[in-house]
Order: sequence, then structure tokens, then C-alpha cells
Amino acid sequence: MYYIQKSFEISASHKLVLNYESKCRQLHGHNWHVVVCCRSKELDENGMVVDFTIIKQRIQDVLDHAYINDVLPFNPTSENLARWITEQIPNCYRTTVQESDGNLAIYEVDE
Repeated sequence: MYYIQKSFEISASHKLVLNYESKCRQLHGHNWHVVVCCRSKELDENGMVVDFTIIKQRIQDVLDHAYINDVLPFNPTSENLARWITEQIPNCYRTTVQESDGNLAIYEVDE
């Protein structure tokens, strides 16, 4: 099995739709730290699990410096971001999204 991991930062704003009072219901921003993990039993025709550039184009280029509520069609919690990122990348099985120190969400494909 081959594994790759790409780490990067996304600076963006969002607000959450919540059924309780929270300061997160207001527009605010984060410097999210994202770790994307991919694996494959075989390499593609280029000798890769997935090109790191694909991850950058599909995630970082789409979300960095964006108002995420205008980009994605769901409540942009860290949990939902982790799932969405995983679904955008070929061979991705796990994504970690850290919105601030001590607060991170992990989405892992259940096999």
C-alpha cells in the first residue's frame, strides 16, 4: 500500500447555522490547518497515489481567502469541511481539519 499526506493552511471566513446562541453564528475567520491522507495499492500511470497539485487545486485554491458559506452548500463546520474535502480527492481516506489550537475534526472513510 502506498500512502501520501499533504498539509496546508486555508485562511477563510464563515458563519455557522446553529440552533443555539453562539458567537460562531456571527461572521468570523480561521486559519484552518488541513491534513489530507490518501492511499492506493497501485500507483497511477504517473507513478503517484494522487498528484499533490490536484489536492491544492480542488481544495486550497477553492477555499483559501473565501467566504465558505458562499462556496459550499452546507453548514461549514469543521466536521462537514473534513468530509467534503475527503470526497473531493481521489484515494483520500482521511482528512483532519484544525480550526484553532485544540479544536480539530477528523473524517475517515469507513471501510
